[in-house]
Amino acid sequence: MTLQERYDRLKQHLSEENPLLLEVTDKYMVLDKVGHKTGLLAANESYTSHISWWPLISVLGTFSAGKSTFINDFIGQKVQTSGNQAVDDKFTALCYGKNSEPTTLPGMALDADPRFPFYNVSEEVNNVQEGEGDRVNQYLQLKTVRSEALKGKILIDSPGFDADSQRDTILRLTSHIIDMSDLVLIFFDARHPEPGAMRDTLDHLVKSAMSHTDADKVLYVLNQIDTTAQEDNLEDVIGAWQRAMAQKGLISGSFYTIFNEKSMAHIEDEAVKERLMKKKDVDMRRIMSRIDKVGTERAYRIVRALEDIAKNLKDDKLIALHEALQKWSRNVVIGDMTAVVLLAGALVFLETQTGLLSASSTVLTVALAGVSLIGLYAHFSIRRLVTNHVSKSWEEKDPNIARAVRHNTRWWKPVIGPTMKSWGKKEKKMLEKLVDQSQLNIQKLNDQFISPSGDRSNSEQ
Repeated sequence: MTLQERYDRLKQHLSEENPLLLEVTDKYMVLDKVGHKTGLLAANESYTSHISWWPLISVLGTFSAGKSTFINDFIGQKVQTSGNQAVDDKFTALCYGKNSEPTTLPGMALDADPRFPFYNVSEEVNNVQEGEGDRVNQYLQLKTVRSEALKGKILIDSPGFDADSQRDTILRLTSHIIDMSDLVLIFFDARHPEPGAMRDTLDHLVKSAMSHTDADKVLYVLNQIDTTAQEDNLEDVIGAWQRAMAQKGLISGSFYTIFNEKSMAHIEDEAVKERLMKKKDVDMRRIMSRIDKVGTERAYRIVRALEDIAKNLKDDKLIALHEALQKWSRNVVIGDMTAVVLLAGALVFLETQTGLLSASSTVLTVALAGVSLIGLYAHFSIRRLVTNHVSKSWEEKDPNIARAVRHNTRWWKPVIGPTMKSWGKKEKKMLEKLVDQSQLNIQKLNDQFISPSGDRSNSEQ
């Protein structure tokens, strides 16, 4: 799929879902232009693939934590298998479908469709283990379900984190999902009151969530709290999990306690039952309220992502790239000067030994031509060696900078160009304009909901 085809699909999708975001797509095209010109973005890539264009809710957690049961209740159909054992080790993306029966499609359906958050995710898998990206169907699947609850959004059900097989890839995909999601529900099982037994799960889920600037999109859900009824120690169980999370550095965050009424434990004490039911109902309303808002949050996140990427390019990437290219330029010049000195020394030596400069014009011409060819070979060899050295120094820190160094040091690029103060000035102006425009887009989104002057005409249109 070409980039233009990707843009066209996005515009078609947005014209149906949120026309206000159509002009944002054009700004992402400008962002891509900057990325491609500077080499910070591969020629076949787009910044539009770094975000989800559909509202995305992900449900993560351990086996038997009640993820699938929660999803089935939300959808209103039993589409995900539930139970105490690991019955499905794939990430499942659920979205609205036209067929009367749920339809399951392979992971490549997600990997190849730019509207989904798993677009080109095979590359992410390859980063974990070379060649695994070709086996994306083992990690992903798409289910389409005719359910009103899924209209306009994508729901992600994750495999449990207790399995060791393919764990590295699953954890990498989990981090990718948390990055892309508008709302993350992390489920824990109240029937296992010792959270230390799930130390690895807590480490990855909690720390991954905490690392995001929008960590408030993560809700921690303690499920099956009805199992605490016999001892009536709900507060103790909640406190144990909160302390475990605090040990991982999480000192704030939204914590919810729920259970499924259809499979709840028998509770003889009516007062305890009423207290648990009331707590569950309040927390479920809070969770559903957040789910209802994901469409609005997604629109803001798309615009905010545009601004964040533009700022990051202008204030970080371009500066770092400029410094890397200056280093490259200095080292190439030093290498060239060293080569010139060595060649000059060689000529002086030949003159003292053979009287080359006093030879016939034909011999002198051939000798100078040979020296020139050697000089050119030395120059391009030095360029290549310095490019490899500078790009490799960035490979682990920032692969995008490493790629951009190679892009800007191709054989026809001038050596002194990157040292000029005006380098990247045009691109920086384009990025500054994008930042300003993104703020205007935020205002347009605000106009759908607010009217400080009291004029309701805009919101009623």
